[in-house]
Amino acid sequence: MTTRSIALVVALGLLIAVPYWMPGVYYVNVASQILLYAIFALGLNILAGYAGLVSLGHAGLFGIAAYVASYSLQHGFGHGASIIFAIAIGMLSMALFALLSLRSSGIGFIMITLALGQILWGLAYRWISITGGDNGINVPNRPELFGFSLADANTFYYVTMVIFLICIGMVAIFTRSPLGAAIMGKKVGETATYSLPNGRATTVEILDAVPYAGA
Repeated sequence: MTTRSIALVVALGLLIAVPYWMPGVYYVNVASQILLYAIFALGLNILAGYAGLVSLGHAGLFGIAAYVASYSLQHGFGHGASIIFAIAIGMLSMALFALLSLRSSGIGFIMITLALGQILWGLAYRWISITGGDNGINVPNRPELFGFSLADANTFYYVTMVIFLICIGMVAIFTRSPLGAAIMGKKVGETATYSLPNGRATTVEILDAVPYAGA
């Protein structure tokens, strides 16, 4: 086995063993939150790491998805449906963002995403009747996917870990695909991606990053 393979096996073993060597439920919950934000970071990595498009407003997608899921739950929808709604609305929102930044790159793209992120932050912070402001929206219980309760901290952690690993696999498959290779070529130079118009490439990159924020 290579050094990388050994490191991956060790890391996977540590992830699986987290509930057993963490000192309490609180730390297991923190580990679950770390994995959730790691999934979010995977989406941002597609933009900034592979495509070279630095987004300063990507957290806005996370907030949109969170609010959609929370409101769906409050209106009696199940957790599965709420997750689907969150991802769908997140992708629709980012499709609009992609149109606004269709032909931009470099500093221009950064400034556009920063402006959009600040708009979303202002709405979330000041539109208290809708967003709850600093307090946010309270969700009384954890997800129950297909009738399977995730109320237990260890169960919630393991489900989150599985989703995290699936997302890593999805990113690996995407980056090894012809489209993924073309998008990574944009980071090297536009001449490497003449077969993929700049606007289309930007839209694909952004939309592919959305599900990881919504998840």
